[in-house]
Amino acid sequence: MNKNYSLVTVDWLHENLDDENLVILDASMDKVLGKEPLVYDHFFCIKGAQKCDIEQAFHDSSSNQPNTMPTAEQFTLEAQKLGVHANSVVVIYDNQGIYCSPRAWWMFKSMGHKNVYVLDGGLPEWSDKGYATEKHYGSKTKGDFVGDYVTGAVCHSEAVLNAIDEEGITVIDARANARFTGAAPEPYAGLRSGHIPKSVNIPFLNLLRGYRFKSPEDIREIFKQQGALDKQLMCSCGSGITACVVMLAANVIGIKNLCLYDGSWSEWGSDSKLPIEK
Repeated sequence: MNKNYSLVTVDWLHENLDDENLVILDASMDKVLGKEPLVYDHFFCIKGAQKCDIEQAFHDSSSNQPNTMPTAEQFTLEAQKLGVHANSVVVIYDNQGIYCSPRAWWMFKSMGHKNVYVLDGGLPEWSDKGYATEKHYGSKTKGDFVGDYVTGAVCHSEAVLNAIDEEGITVIDARANARFTGAAPEPYAGLRSGHIPKSVNIPFLNLLRGYRFKSPEDIREIFKQQGALDKQLMCSCGSGITACVVMLAANVIGIKNLCLYDGSWSEWGSDSKLPIEK
């Protein structure tokens, strides 16, 4: 495993499945937007996996936004319930291949966990290989990891607004191009159409081939075409989920200065005081 590289293969996970230091988390979401959902006839999970509920347990319920990062205290409580220790190797997957697992990955990174990875290809890739699955989630004894937000890992609208004219910062929007340009309506009621001024569009699906990420060379070319190499990146999407796909892709090609705009378009598009472009 390359600790500077936040993806692991299904073959690697299969070979290390019985490692006592391993924590496997299923971050699948009930609501899938921005792609055609992959629907299963029945539930199954990777052997030993636990549910990482980013829609409820790891969502700040005091926020009026659809997806919001939890407080450090809430994160700590829920992560410890999942048996996460400071030295755990955490591998996260989802049932769409690559969709919301990067969100959980960035959540752990934002809270200071060092050894957290996304399973490239997720549950579909694991299933296609015929590796062991179970009908019920597993469990672990209480962990000891204590989360604390890493400065600059997550930002809000004020920081994005101040960054619009900053030469060394690029704001990336992971939504589909039709939503970015304002040609397609927003899925949430009351949102304006368009995008953050001077932001660039890298639709998250453009970074994938099937259920897995494209090659680092292909990903680098996509970022290069948008002038997003060698910049600090602030990443946005509809509600802070698929922006993390872009962030993980950036990690794959060695970009380190990353920040998630947590409110994303659900916040920006609903605030008439914030500027938009179409």
